[in-house]
Amino acid sequence: MKKQKCWMLSLAVLLVCSSVLVACGGGSGADHNGKTLIYGRGADSTMLDPSLVTDGESFIVTENVFNGLLGFEKDSMEVVPALAESWEESDDGKTWTFQLREGVKFHDGTDFNADAVVFNFERWAKQELLPTEKDAYIYYGSMFGGYEGDEGHIIESVTALDETTVQFKLKEPQGPFLANLAMSPFGLASPTAVKGDPKKFAENPVGTGPFKFESWKKGDTITVVKNEDYWEEGLPKLDKVIFQSIPDNSARLTALQSGDIDIMDGLNPDDSETVSANDQFQLYERPPMNVGYLAFNVEKEPFKDRKVRQALNHAVNKEGLIKSFYGGKAEPATNPMPPSIWGFNQDIEGYEYDLEKAKELLEEAGYKDGFEVEFHAMPAPRPYMPDGRKIAEYIQADFEKIGVKTKIVSPEWTTYLEETNQGKHDMALLGWTGDNGDPDNFLYVLLDKDNARKPANNIAFYKSDKLHDILIKAQRETDQDKRSELYQEAQEIINNDAPWVPLVYANPTLAAQSNVEGFTPHPKGSDKLKEVDIGQ
Repeated sequence: MKKQKCWMLSLAVLLVCSSVLVACGGGSGADHNGKTLIYGRGADSTMLDPSLVTDGESFIVTENVFNGLLGFEKDSMEVVPALAESWEESDDGKTWTFQLREGVKFHDGTDFNADAVVFNFERWAKQELLPTEKDAYIYYGSMFGGYEGDEGHIIESVTALDETTVQFKLKEPQGPFLANLAMSPFGLASPTAVKGDPKKFAENPVGTGPFKFESWKKGDTITVVKNEDYWEEGLPKLDKVIFQSIPDNSARLTALQSGDIDIMDGLNPDDSETVSANDQFQLYERPPMNVGYLAFNVEKEPFKDRKVRQALNHAVNKEGLIKSFYGGKAEPATNPMPPSIWGFNQDIEGYEYDLEKAKELLEEAGYKDGFEVEFHAMPAPRPYMPDGRKIAEYIQADFEKIGVKTKIVSPEWTTYLEETNQGKHDMALLGWTGDNGDPDNFLYVLLDKDNARKPANNIAFYKSDKLHDILIKAQRETDQDKRSELYQEAQEIINNDAPWVPLVYANPTLAAQSNVEGFTPHPKGSDKLKEVDIGQ
């Protein structure tokens, strides 16, 4: 059925959607033969070594090529075994011993074993075997307190006790340690492949996952094929998955309607009713675990002044923004983490939309006549922000009402991420989908001073010693109730200092052909496709 559908695209659609043209014209290599699934998405991946990236478009591919020691349940953040079958924790919480799965091989035919685990963690901790000098294992530093030699680095050692047993020794207990290990960035790579050519590895990944990398046509498609020797019996069910980049949400829906793709993410909220009303399609709503935000670069004027940041918080009409761009599938954000994460501070009401209050604060800060800055707007649709450019224009109009003039800049996606994590922006739109269901993954990763080191996850470059002390204390506490109290205190500090405007918590929607079976959108935003099948 699907092979015959390309010619059915209307001429009007062909004129407005070059990406779809490529897909239909045979340029993408998509053949739709056999058990091939085409996954339509808004942007290309940046790199395919998961330990080097932070963007969801990269993880959605690597999630299917790599396994970590641990993983998450397919529809929740419950930690489950993966390459480690079991584990034991010492009484003091500082020693973790993992028993590894036997008989697993990397896609290049080499053995997965305890030495491979040690190799991966050592290269991340020591920042070794990077593709280029500007790259960094940014997530490792964010989740484990920095790198080898840093005061906050939590991992003291990783040791292979025998072929299938590996032991971690921590300097202090870490509350989210298991959840951290289960995260996508810590997929384990073939030591042989990495050592062979680190730069090539970032574009030609080798893991133990259900699919093997086959090809990458930049800006267009990434193709992975079935790992016939995958260790989970009977999986994967598909022969091939093609990740097709179609930047425009509407054009991606047209491709779905034309049968050129099987699944699409980034469905415009206003199109949800169209999809749900048609029995040819399935509508999915990803469990919300995200925040879209506007970050001020506090290393630059005028954002060094807290009153300026508070003023701009008062100048954003979140309700209007949600009505205009989210079709009701979002709620105004008050904190840097969503209510679906435990420890959320319900008592913080956020900054009300009040232009007069904003003007007063600007005058108190010495900016009665406003100022001019650049405003980075995302070029690619994201789960928490369907159209970054239009949302920036909406906010821009409000800022002009208080005398703040902005010049919107929107470089391509890879450059956008590089410029923001290097601090080249004045203020920037971005967002975050949680990786492990823990408050630490939002508050420490995005706003602690440890993560303001470039390339930074903390793109506000906000540094608070008081906040840092609380977040480190929360990391090293293992009682969840005590941790929750600390995180609620942390959110009060962040709200008062206002390094961001927290914009929305979104409910992302996806759509698929009716014959797609076994697809379960995961809260963390990157989906395992090993159980997905295509029916009749």
